[in-house]
Amino acid sequence: MIGCSSPNKTAGNTFANDIKEIKFAGEFVIPNNEQFKNTTVGGLSAIDYDAKGDVYYLACDDPSARNPSRFYTARILLSEKGIDSIAITGVDTLWNKEGRPFPDINQDRTHSADVEAMRYDPSRDELIWSSEGQRLIKDSIWYLQDPAIVITDRMGHYKDSFALPPNMRIQMRENGPRHNSVFEGLSFDDDFIHVYVSVEEPIYQDGPRAGAGDSTAVIRILKFNRKLKQCVAQYAYRLDAIRHAADPPGAFKINGATDILSLGNEQFIIIERGFSTGRTSNDVRVYIADAGDAEDISSIPSLVTHTPVKFMPKKLLLDVNDSSKRDVFNIEGVTFGPVLPNGNRSLIFVADNNFNEKQRTQFLLFELLSR
Repeated sequence: MIGCSSPNKTAGNTFANDIKEIKFAGEFVIPNNEQFKNTTVGGLSAIDYDAKGDVYYLACDDPSARNPSRFYTARILLSEKGIDSIAITGVDTLWNKEGRPFPDINQDRTHSADVEAMRYDPSRDELIWSSEGQRLIKDSIWYLQDPAIVITDRMGHYKDSFALPPNMRIQMRENGPRHNSVFEGLSFDDDFIHVYVSVEEPIYQDGPRAGAGDSTAVIRILKFNRKLKQCVAQYAYRLDAIRHAADPPGAFKINGATDILSLGNEQFIIIERGFSTGRTSNDVRVYIADAGDAEDISSIPSLVTHTPVKFMPKKLLLDVNDSSKRDVFNIEGVTFGPVLPNGNRSLIFVADNNFNEKQRTQFLLFELLSR
């Protein structure tokens, strides 16, 4: 069994430059519709590892449509052969500001929770999670709900929330975030002084969504002061174009950022997840990006009318499809796992099966080899 020790935090400052190779080390799939304490395990949109407790936190993006909005805890047993087993050990409800479970989205859309990111803060013994909000017109009715970044205790009880900058508030006109494309990723810096949040797709005023060919798109990475709970900087990150055409033409396709993970020194792992209708596999690429070499664009209302800006430089770290040699599903979360017996770090991804029988709750394990 692999040990549970955590790498020294100061190593993160040079870790990005020390990565020599990433090796696929294993896969584990939780069966669809698996039950745990009268809840359906699935929709896993985030993963985070607490080394001290040797426990993983898994956010579920079910907006109380099947069971109350919730998160799971799990044990993941690793060995030299890969992932030996995954055991769900607990489930906790997420509670709203009024001290009640979030309502079923089908009954009350604008007060529901669409949980997409979650991290554990061991310095405060708290969880921080994000919700995407709503910007939807249905039966001639507009449903508008701001995204949120919420602080809870370790059992999911509401404690506080972060103030949103004006450009992240949902609006009826095409300004601000798009529906279902807002706060997908979240990470702390080394000392838990700042929280970084990634937006999945461009806000309206920053231009169109990613398209095919050379049609890239630009998203924002937000930096929040943890103590003040306020946004103190924003950075521009350029997404890749969509790699495959949809079949049939004109059907749904997407490429967006689904998670962010700090490497220290304002460097991050960023997951880009693409999907095109007609394909089984998602297209997942992992980049290292540097906010320290980017311009603060907080005061820039539109990246279309204000050019040029200094983007976060990025470098390909891993093509998950090529490295794993298998179908890759809807990867939405990433965390560093325990240090392996050989001293290398582990990296674990989780896929959201969308509660869809054709998709999988897939965990992928990679080993990071240093120079």
